Amino acid sequence: GFCRELSAEQRDAFEAEGRAPVVRFRMPEGEIAFTDLVRGEISFQTEFVPDFALCRANGDPLYTLTAPVDDATMEITHVLRGEDQLSSTPRQIALFAALEEVGVASFTPQFGHLPYVMGEGNKKLSKRDPEAHMALYREQGFLPEGLLNYLALLGWAIAADRDVFTLAEMVEAFDLADVNPNPARFDLKKAEAINASHMRMLSLDDLTHRVLPFLKTDGVVGDPVRDADAQMLELAMPLIAERINKLTEASEMLGFLFVAEAEFTRTDVIDEAGVEVVRAAHDALNGVGTWSTADIETALRAALIEGLGLKPRHAFGPVRSAIWGRNLSPPLFESMELLGRDRSLARLSAALA
Repeated sequence: GFCRELSAEQRDAFEAEGRAPVVRFRMPEGEIAFTDLVRGEISFQTEFVPDFALCRANGDPLYTLTAPVDDATMEITHVLRGEDQLSSTPRQIALFAALEEVGVASFTPQFGHLPYVMGEGNKKLSKRDPEAHMALYREQGFLPEGLLNYLALLGWAIAADRDVFTLAEMVEAFDLADVNPNPARFDLKKAEAINASHMRMLSLDDLTHRVLPFLKTDGVVGDPVRDADAQMLELAMPLIAERINKLTEASEMLGFLFVAEAEFTRTDVIDEAGVEVVRAAHDALNGVGTWSTADIETALRAALIEGLGLKPRHAFGPVRSAIWGRNLSPPLFESMELLGRDRSLARLSAALA
């Protein structure tokens, strides 16, 4: 309130210095109290709330005026914002009272101040932080419903023993009164786990539809998709549906089926012991009559587990590396059936070179 009672001489002196006046809102004297939808009863002594500018010196209105006027004309009933905005709320309430007096507002909305979300190092997650951008999670293959589920958990819970829920269930159960006012920490691993749960809730057709844009972007399939690739994708998706946690992982899991043999590369190094395993696998599979999942499994188990006395992890690891390019893949036997006899044997042979 430093400029409330300026004399004519003081005004003339300021103007002589080139200082132009601005329109400010005169805060009322006393206490402003309200019920915060998240934090309960809150009160402010207005002697600690300065008169705030409504317009620039050139007359252009500031956000402090335009935002409440906008809310008033739209008849906004609830204003929910970050807890860092709490100190400005008494100004908003006083201004709404004035807007009601002049007929611009018909009521004052209810206010609720949500807790901070903390990022790395327990620092407040800023809009400038890359992990705060929704586009990043879309590019990483998060489902909208999975990310929404996790974001809802940052300060709220549907039940003490339950983390995964649909949007419809959230709408039914959500109550602002249940929001925790304490800061929450964004945990990427927890977000990925929640997303994985929502991946399992999708039908196979829906999951296929959602991974297709990522497969196209990564060059796994063409755009438009060739009929042969569409048929292969239909057969392969059941193998990875329970194994991928984000949509982007489909390209890594399925790429070995669609890549041209001339472009196939192996990133794993197969050691001498692994080469002997691959040789035994090649010899065993070379004599398989029917190229089916069951016969492939029978031949490999007989040759590698019974014949070489290896444990499954040591027996099938080198074979995965030869077939897929690294020791990670969808189910091995089913994958080899889809890949076909000729391509499977050719990759085993190439790993021996």
